Amino acid sequence: MDMVGEERIKAPRDIVWAALNDPDVLRDCIPGCQSLTMKSPTELEAVVKIKIGPVSATFTGEVTLSNLNPPESYTIAGEGKGGIAGFAKGGADVKLTPDGDETILSYDVKAQIGGKLAQLGSRLIDSTSKKLAAQFFADLGARIGGEPARTS
Repeated sequence: MDMVGEERIKAPRDIVWAALNDPDVLRDCIPGCQSLTMKSPTELEAVVKIKIGPVSATFTGEVTLSNLNPPESYTIAGEGKGGIAGFAKGGADVKLTPDGDETILSYDVKAQIGGKLAQLGSRLIDSTSKKLAAQFFADLGARIGGEPARTS
């Protein structure tokens, strides 16, 4: 699965960067996130519970940040195991571009899934992924002080 897009967030780039690197903010914004622990400045451990169609799963996984270029960009990669539901792994290149008092967050996600999840079909996976991404950006925008203005 590939997903490319951008979101306009009504906050300066430094504030958006800080939010994207704050485990408390991320825990509150990631749909279904039950825990998110910072193991080091570039490594996090997460537990996320999601439902895709008829399949519910709790994923436990590791997330790594690389190619850090504060406050402009980074690469985030991770892998989660969801027991009999399967696995998910992938990454995203994230770029923040200032635009006046706002920030344009661009992302390019590449992910793979396996197990029962892979049997659900790409349309359901894609639509659920887009819904979860939209929820994340709405929550992030609200958390840092303003609703995101959709640009994608």
